[in-house]
Amino acid sequence: MLNVVIVEDEQLIAKDLAKLLRQIAPEINVEAILPGVKKAKQWFEQNPEPDLLFLDIQLSDGVSFDILEQSTIECPVIFTTAYNEYAIEAFKVNSIDYLLKPIEKEELARALQKFKKLRESGIEFKTQLKELMQGFSNQEAAPQYKKRFLVHQRNLLVPILTTQIAYFVKDEIIFIHTFDDQKYVCDHNTMDEVMDVLDPKVFYRANRQHIIHIDSVHHVRTTHKGLTIKLKPPLNIGIDISREKATDFKHWLS
Repeated sequence: MLNVVIVEDEQLIAKDLAKLLRQIAPEINVEAILPGVKKAKQWFEQNPEPDLLFLDIQLSDGVSFDILEQSTIECPVIFTTAYNEYAIEAFKVNSIDYLLKPIEKEELARALQKFKKLRESGIEFKTQLKELMQGFSNQEAAPQYKKRFLVHQRNLLVPILTTQIAYFVKDEIIFIHTFDDQKYVCDHNTMDEVMDVLDPKVFYRANRQHIIHIDSVHHVRTTHKGLTIKLKPPLNIGIDISREKATDFKHWLS
């Protein structure tokens, strides 16, 4: 049994990676799929290290180096990312491997084979990670917000840019509505998860059911309960904001 942990904030990508891993090596047990830095830190504090860690660099709540810096992780790492040439060279030398998204089955199989050979050779993975972290110790990453969501469209996965999204609505499951009034199923489970990966200057949590894009607002009307936002055509829906949030919303909108 080979225990694997995946740290990846794109749920569809993480699920596809887990599926590919099981196809390539049935002995693999995916112990956990962790969506960000915070969840990963919590998991590693409470669980023994896996045999292998798949780690995306840029996560919704920070960079994965924060996990390595603040934890005593010594297990081998395969990075899943697209990064600048300098960084990729560092990954070649100081990690098991790196995989550029979208991850292809052949490349994943090659990375797993490399991992098995290195493990048999008795290589010190701890030394590799230490050298890699030293190479990035002076780099700071600004918060990066989601630029696109992967949605299901029949039998396809389609990327939808956040600039195309007018609002999110929760109705048992979460739906994405675009400015041209197309509707898609969102792969996130809660509105809190969605809001965590969005730029708060652009998107606002209006209420429990709705997150709206700033450019979707047509006008705002004061009511006895707070505010009602009317979205631009062709959306033409009204969204209520409580009296308690009214001042905060007006400040955000202005």
